Order: sequence, then structure tokens, then C-alpha cells
Amino acid sequence: MTRPRVLVFGWGNPSRGDDGLGPAFVGEARRRDDVELIVDYQLQPEHALDLVGRDLVVFVDAALDAAEPFEVREVTPNPAASLTTHHLSPAALLHVFEGLTAQKAPRAKVLAIRGWQFQLGESLSERARRNLEAALEWWAADGLAECTGAAGSTP
Repeated sequence: MTRPRVLVFGWGNPSRGDDGLGPAFVGEARRRDDVELIVDYQLQPEHALDLVGRDLVVFVDAALDAAEPFEVREVTPNPAASLTTHHLSPAALLHVFEGLTAQKAPRAKVLAIRGWQFQLGESLSERARRNLEAALEWWAADGLAECTGAAGSTP
């Protein structure tokens, strides 16, 4: 069985309020045969292997600096991006992928959903829930097409 050419990777900690937007998006996104969905607490070097054979990766995370309700940004490999042994940025993970496989990284986007409250023990805030709903509606309508360049510009 071949793996889907598109990966949607949501990360964050659902126990820290709006930090759970990435996992919530993946949990609620419409399932498609051509898309694999993965959730974890953070991006780690081991996740570079999840990118093998992909044409597109969409990283989904909560963001304090995103426009409301969400932003979609291109991301490229960057060796200067955050890189520690326990946490990576999407750009750093793409760089690890290239170093590990000696292949060009797949095209990648970040779906940054605007979050507001990140306290331990909290659930998603109402504002974040509305932003999540907007991101899910966009994804269901034509988000994948926009990420692959088959449709118009992102919001």
C-alpha cells in the first residue's frame, strides 16, 4: 500500500488551551483517501521520516502572531530555524528531512490558527473555537486545492 502524497500534521498540547488547535483541526478535518493525518505534541527529528514520499505537507498549529481567524504561509527548509533535540519548527524539520534523506523537501505550508489562551488545564477558548471552525470550513471548501496551487490565493 502506498502512502498518501499529502500529509496534514497537527501539533500542540490540548491540555494547554488554544495550543490544542492543531490536534483539534486534525481531529475534526474531513477525512480524504489522498491525505494522511498525524497528530503529536511537538515536531521532533523523527518526524522527518513521515515526510518521505510526500508532495505536500500542511503543518497545523496555534499561533499568537497569526491574523484572525488563520493564515496559510509557505515554509521552506531553513537550517537557522529553531532546532533542539526535543522540538523543531516546520522549517527546521524540512531541513532535517533533506539532511537525512539527501532529497529535496516536499512543498510545505503552515496553517496557523490564531489562538489566545495557552494556560495549562484550559480547553479551547471561544475565540479559538471560532477560528478553528473557519479553518475547517476553508479546508472542506478548497483548502487542499489552495495549498497545492490548484485554486486561488489563500485567505
